[in-house]
Amino acid sequence: MIINNKISLLLVAILSVSIFAGCINQGDLVDTEKVTLKIGTTNMVQASNYFDTSLSIFMKVTNLTLTSMDENGLIVGNMATNYEASNDSKTWKFYIDPNLYWSDGTKVTPEDVKFSIEYYAEKIPYAGWIKPRLDSIVVIPEENAVVINWNESYTRTDLEFATYNVLPKHIWESIEDPMNYIQTENYVGSGPYFVSNVNLESQVVTLNKNPYWKGPQSIVDTIEVHMYRSEDALALDLERGNLDVYYRYAGSYPYQNVQRLLDKGQYDILQRMNVGLVFLGLNLREAPSSDINFRNAISYAINYEEIVKIEALGYGAVPNRGFVPPTMGFFKETPQLFYDVEKSKRLLDEAGYLDQSGNGIRQMPDGSNMKINLLVRSDWIRSAELVQEYLKNVGIDVELKSVDTSTWISLKDRYDYDLTITRTTPWGMLMHAQWGTGYFDSRRTGQGVLHILDDPEFLKICDNILATSNPIKLEQYAHDVQDYYSENLPGIALYWNEVITPYSNKYAGWYVDPLYGIYNKETFFNLKKVS
Repeated sequence: MIINNKISLLLVAILSVSIFAGCINQGDLVDTEKVTLKIGTTNMVQASNYFDTSLSIFMKVTNLTLTSMDENGLIVGNMATNYEASNDSKTWKFYIDPNLYWSDGTKVTPEDVKFSIEYYAEKIPYAGWIKPRLDSIVVIPEENAVVINWNESYTRTDLEFATYNVLPKHIWESIEDPMNYIQTENYVGSGPYFVSNVNLESQVVTLNKNPYWKGPQSIVDTIEVHMYRSEDALALDLERGNLDVYYRYAGSYPYQNVQRLLDKGQYDILQRMNVGLVFLGLNLREAPSSDINFRNAISYAINYEEIVKIEALGYGAVPNRGFVPPTMGFFKETPQLFYDVEKSKRLLDEAGYLDQSGNGIRQMPDGSNMKINLLVRSDWIRSAELVQEYLKNVGIDVELKSVDTSTWISLKDRYDYDLTITRTTPWGMLMHAQWGTGYFDSRRTGQGVLHILDDPEFLKICDNILATSNPIKLEQYAHDVQDYYSENLPGIALYWNEVITPYSNKYAGWYVDPLYGIYNKETFFNLKKVS
């Protein structure tokens, strides 16, 4: 068995930094001081359900994952103190921390891990990739270890299990329908905190200290996550000094509000380049998006500099055809996207998308009217309106359809759209075969992925990445992915941007990791009052 951590270090070592702000006066703080930290977020919990997307993020400090990512992008132990992988990456052994206890006093065991992985594989839709890959899971009690055996090489195992919260078997083994199970109080957790209450009426999730936690202690006794339906309402509470920190998973504080908040004098900001991005997704299963000539043409119809100016307000950059931002390891400098209306029109004409009626709207090569459906959620409605206008300027009539998140998931999974504007997250860029492949590979499941690419050439690149731990080969495969994106445009990045996180300057010690930003247990261990 060999340690298999160095891949993650090579790939994402430049993703982020740990940031410590302020002057700390340790003498001002006594061990008995009770601190409630108030976090403001627009990540809304939709249901008091363990597997709710936002609630599962807030549980990263309550229900530990097997591994985690540190500030340098290295995958390290979390619930597991350490782990090993076989040379072929088919067998992975995780040694579980013997000092962990669930918040109800029950000891954490490798059986919890075995149960959790099998439970996810059987009952949780977004974990559907596990079942066909899984050969067996074996518990080794005398080593307090669990061994995962895959039926094929899977070098990304350590990264995958940095996102799945381990479940207490003694609680969940009797719950048959986890996706619809509602619980409002006292979720049993294994981390330094546990979720004590989910109040959807007041829009507050409350976390208290796990009384059985034996690791490092935090000055923060209670965490209150205050949820807001609008950024404007959240910004107002920040400006009034009612919150200690802003948090949005894989997202930034609204750029237009940054300076006004700083002028109040109560907040500073953490500033870092985003690993994720906003992009135009295309339904490759239906014409005209299935036509590379059409995709190339619309890539020149988009005014990227204007989008960056309007959407990122100077905190962004025009992206490349290779999709992947320069914050990722093995970035390749593919050609930059650029705006050229005349070239777009010429390419459309050459591909047979002509305005045969003379009304300024193009038809398909068979003479039928071109009807383009642009599916979007409210988060990106402004970008969608810009894209709609850009495409209209080259003779493409676009119907904009704005929907809520659940409807978007349903429609995109039925491929009921031509174009869609969505985003990638840091996790999304790193999952599967990395470099955003999980959003496009038709074999990948998940609420945010498009799974539109079944091209054997692309699938082979993904499989090559998943089967190697050789950094030289990995770099070549990473370049292959970016070249594929550049040549085939399964998705078109609209802009690369920075993430801005405001925090109260009465605290210092914020710890930033590439996956979850400042929301991690290390932040709460490091947090100190500033004099």
